[in-house]
Amino acid sequence: MSEIKSQNKVLYLISIIGFFGIFSGTISKNPVLPLFAQSLGASITIIGLIAAISPIAGILFSFPVGYLCDSWGRKKLLLVSALVFLISPLLYLLITNPLFLIPVRFFHGIATAILGPVASSIIFSNYRKDRGEKIGLYSSATLVGRTVAPIVGGFLMGAFAYLGMLWSYRVVYIAAFVVSIPVLFLCLMYKEEGVQSSLEELKKTSFTQMKKALLNFIGNAKLLATGLAEMATYFSFGAFETYFPIYLHSLGVSPAKIGMAFSLQILSIALTKPLFGKLSDHIDRRVQIIFGLLILGSAIAAMPVFSNFIMLLICAVVFGFGMSFCTVATSAYSADVAKIEELGASMGALSSIMDIGHSSGPFVAGVIISLISLKAGFLACGIVCVMSAVFFIYSGFQKNLDKRIIN
Repeated sequence: MSEIKSQNKVLYLISIIGFFGIFSGTISKNPVLPLFAQSLGASITIIGLIAAISPIAGILFSFPVGYLCDSWGRKKLLLVSALVFLISPLLYLLITNPLFLIPVRFFHGIATAILGPVASSIIFSNYRKDRGEKIGLYSSATLVGRTVAPIVGGFLMGAFAYLGMLWSYRVVYIAAFVVSIPVLFLCLMYKEEGVQSSLEELKKTSFTQMKKALLNFIGNAKLLATGLAEMATYFSFGAFETYFPIYLHSLGVSPAKIGMAFSLQILSIALTKPLFGKLSDHIDRRVQIIFGLLILGSAIAAMPVFSNFIMLLICAVVFGFGMSFCTVATSAYSADVAKIEELGASMGALSSIMDIGHSSGPFVAGVIISLISLKAGFLACGIVCVMSAVFFIYSGFQKNLDKRIIN
């Protein structure tokens, strides 16, 4: 009984860290970042580059961070993440040239690149039977932070507009700094057992060992298929969040209604993740992943077919359900399949693949939309999801592919 209470304390602690961390990171970019960059004289191209640089940090750092979880310990990495969350908002206050936002955004992106795989690794190492439910609760906490942050940021910009637009943006970054302070103190409260690592042990962590861990992930057909399912999900989500508002605007939908559509979509994910996570603990997670891919793929492919706002709102909410249904099972299934000593590395690799999908989705869909049409771009996202589901069926249900080693 005491062990369960201890595990639950860890879950609540990590969830609160996730809430404040993601809140701080999100309020720093949405909606303030493009407006701040524009006020400094940035062109549309530079603004796009600034927006794209943060996920690249996730692609580059998530796997090494996940690997270090297994060899160096999680608390040290949590503290590094907390320090980046704390320092980054202050750097925005010093910027007078928009080009300097590029390295600052990259540095800030390291914080979430560390937090994601470390938090997942902590939760999965503490829970075995109900992993899906617990990771769903953590994900919902971060989604609440992601949902509330833009509202607070927009309110602060409006409330302090009398100071001048540049200072109204800086007030938001001061708020991001204040909100990141609890992240540091909460990370200090986390107690890690069974890890006696040091800098000397970190030095022993060689590139060859890290490469071997990565090849083990890629060489495991089930883990690779799960990673591709995650990538297809966020490929579609990246295209959705970029071009769905443009489509709604072209139909004459008001900005207020567009905002409502996105709020409901995010809310549909936040409210259902714990429920779908609990469901994944009682059914075959593979089936849940497949159906999740098919649901969200069908929803995004259907969006351009409709011009009625209510129907489009339904499509957006169904897309959120599908995304929630799939992603809460992918991370838990990866933890089920991965070796316990490679749990962090697997979570890191999964996070990196997710960021690749999230970054490439808007670009690939944008090319298709510009060359053909919006229908073709959204249909392509649906096809990617279906292809990923087919590959997952092939890899996930083949016993002879349980472990395929690449030499």
